[in-house]
Amino acid sequence: MIDPEHALPVTRQVKLLGLSRSSFYYPPRPVSERDLALMLRIDKLHLEYPFAGARMLRDMLWHEDVHVGRRHVGTLMKRMGIEALYRKPKTTKPGEGHQIYPYLLRAMRIDQPNHVWAMDITYIPMARGFVYLAAVVDWATRRVLSWRVSITMTTDFCLDALDEALTLYGRPQIFNTDQGSQFTSHAFTEALRSNGIAVSMDGKGSWRDNVFVERLWRSVKYEEVYLHAYESVSQAREGLARYFDFYNRRRPHSKLDRLTPDQVYFDSLPLPMAA
Repeated sequence: MIDPEHALPVTRQVKLLGLSRSSFYYPPRPVSERDLALMLRIDKLHLEYPFAGARMLRDMLWHEDVHVGRRHVGTLMKRMGIEALYRKPKTTKPGEGHQIYPYLLRAMRIDQPNHVWAMDITYIPMARGFVYLAAVVDWATRRVLSWRVSITMTTDFCLDALDEALTLYGRPQIFNTDQGSQFTSHAFTEALRSNGIAVSMDGKGSWRDNVFVERLWRSVKYEEVYLHAYESVSQAREGLARYFDFYNRRRPHSKLDRLTPDQVYFDSLPLPMAA
């Protein structure tokens, strides 16, 4: 969190967190009911057709008699933190003070817990408004190690989830994320590097690099979020807490030979760590 009373200037604090100064000084304007409904529909379409960009989503919405322009769809996608997923040429440059790390997992066999962790952020609709969900997931076992909900898509709640995962489960050899500003920020990458963790980042817009996290988001939304119109942030946290407990302990996973993530994660650890 940004502390105006801290000895470190606010400009330096927001830079370390990967934020713009305007995001701190100017409160965001409320989102209209129409835009909230559009964002919910865009979110569902994005889960079904992750390759669809703003133009295709606009055309899909028009076929549903929802008349909206491509630019407005693009604006809402940016607010939601989503983009069309496909391999793009590397033409982007990191922001000031941000470093992009190479993707380390290509052709790598990952079949042991705590070898590779991954982290991502997704948009969670509520009855009125929305929040963002960040989760740390063990790659091999699909176990959700920690998660956090936030009303803003900033670095601090990602760091909170990372700290909890490291405290409870030790540390992985490699940590994989996308190239979002939260994960390329100095504060986040330094938290990994200071723990001796190798940093890996997906190619921008690539659906293949972190596809299993996208499948987790699909499960979370269709099995929990879309079934419950959360009335408040606290209600969203309660619902997600119940779901992740179910997901880890009781939900069989097809990629794990119908075992649960908890079974595979703890059974694969050395006895002292599993205890």
